[in-house]
Amino acid sequence: MVVGPPALQEMVEGAGLPFQAGDQPPEEEVAAIRELLALAAPLEASVLGNRELFGRLATRAMLPTMERTCRQWLPDVVVREPCEYASAIVASRREIPVAQVAISLAHTEAASMAVAAPALEEHREGLVEELVASPYLTRFPRSLDPSRFPSTIRFREPTPPVRRPLPQWWGGSKAPMVYVSFGTVLGYMSTAAGVYRGALQAMEGLPVRALLTVGRHFDRSTLGLIPANVRVEPWVDQADVLPHADLVVCHGGSGTVFGAMAAGVPVVVVPLFADQFANGQCIAEAGAGSVIEAQSDSSGSIRHVITEEDGSRIAQAIETVLGGTSFRIEAQRIAGEIAAAPTVDEVLDGLVTRTINEPR
Repeated sequence: MVVGPPALQEMVEGAGLPFQAGDQPPEEEVAAIRELLALAAPLEASVLGNRELFGRLATRAMLPTMERTCRQWLPDVVVREPCEYASAIVASRREIPVAQVAISLAHTEAASMAVAAPALEEHREGLVEELVASPYLTRFPRSLDPSRFPSTIRFREPTPPVRRPLPQWWGGSKAPMVYVSFGTVLGYMSTAAGVYRGALQAMEGLPVRALLTVGRHFDRSTLGLIPANVRVEPWVDQADVLPHADLVVCHGGSGTVFGAMAAGVPVVVVPLFADQFANGQCIAEAGAGSVIEAQSDSSGSIRHVITEEDGSRIAQAIETVLGGTSFRIEAQRIAGEIAAAPTVDEVLDGLVTRTINEPR
């Protein structure tokens, strides 16, 4: 049984799983926080996102559905993502075993939980300590992500089926293929057009083929003239793109970064908010890509989001990573480490068997 916001229903039921739709905070409350995330200083942004949005607003909205589902469905184990707290609160009250599935790097997840703690402890004292001790499942390999969680279990996805070839968007060109994605949230933000234009400016004049995805919400007509070597699409499954990509340019979202590493593709990270800065730094330190940091004002309290004026910085990073074989070698080494982990099915079978057999 999957419980989540209404927007997930089609995806979950399409995978053949039962779904319960919970409530979510009013859009005007979410939008006010979302607009500040890319501009606020790091600590303020973390409090806004982790404590106020996830710890308070989203948790309060989801709790009634989570309570009802656990009461009626009687789960043997709850598997949650680290920023979804309603299930953790209900499971703790009902003494249901809990496991968390990482989205970000372990130190980022631990820090996020610590920031959210004041909101969470309002529901149940000692909840954060319980969550830290629960099994922590992550796809990130040890070399990229040494974990602070005492019960860390690493896994990999099953080998994907054969993917379809990409359309002939570039007229048979054999130039290096660059996949550009800034995730699904940016398209809802007022800064989106400037970020996309910065990426487009970077691609213009480079000897590459580029695919830029902008999300289904964003109005592509606001981008103006598109360089001839760039294809703009609302969405393409990254699993279809990555086998063809020579480089990924992205915001540093964990899904995109992990997908690129699992495919052995180097990355240029242009972080915008949340865990993206830490993810970019991690990739740069590993030698599997580079990171372009947003510049701050003199006080350090306001970050300036990447815009078209930063196109030359992005272009230089692309040329550096494409031109250096060491970046791809390191990305492929990480891909090999990821491939050596047990599959998600093996991990979950063991987890469920263990929790069912343990006395409560």
